[in-house]
Amino acid sequence: MTESATGLVLHSPEGVPYRFDPGALCLELLPTGGPGEFARHEVLHEPVNLVVWASRSRLRPSPVVEVTEVELAAARELRAALWRMAVDQAHGRTPRPEDVEVVNDTAAGPPLPVRLLRSDGGAGWARDWGPAATGAQLLSTVARDAVDLFGGPYAHRIRECASEDCYLVFVDTSRPGRRRWCSMERCGNRHKVRALRARREEE
Repeated sequence: MTESATGLVLHSPEGVPYRFDPGALCLELLPTGGPGEFARHEVLHEPVNLVVWASRSRLRPSPVVEVTEVELAAARELRAALWRMAVDQAHGRTPRPEDVEVVNDTAAGPPLPVRLLRSDGGAGWARDWGPAATGAQLLSTVARDAVDLFGGPYAHRIRECASEDCYLVFVDTSRPGRRRWCSMERCGNRHKVRALRARREEE
């Protein structure tokens, strides 16, 4: 998995911003929309929207990407496959072969090119992406991250938020492995408020 602790800034239905860290690059693609009921959250309407997503993702430094309409459609297809795979994994079901095939086919392409550049001042080296990359290379990088996640030691920690009205999916990379909520700012806090109200009513 691509390592980072950046996370995403999402907004609740009330418009309140909160930070959500799904724990993996591939899972960061999911909140951009998806199949079925998730279509109402769609933000990947134009190629530039995928470019913006890449700049806000945990990829650091932000890659320079040029995306075509065909690649945007491929991004939606990959996202749908990842949604189903993540939910199936979270509920103990075997991911569907057709979804795994989408991930494997996408991962088979060349990923974002990387290179070493002299850091500021020339005292050392810094990791950087290559020159303007394609949307296909971006998606291959995302799919390879999914291969690492679903085929790695944290696959059993892919979970769906414990809130009954939240469907965000994350991988729990914490040491104790007890994460239940997409975000303590959002669903974790709402759970605490409800529990407090319930105790007061009982008293």
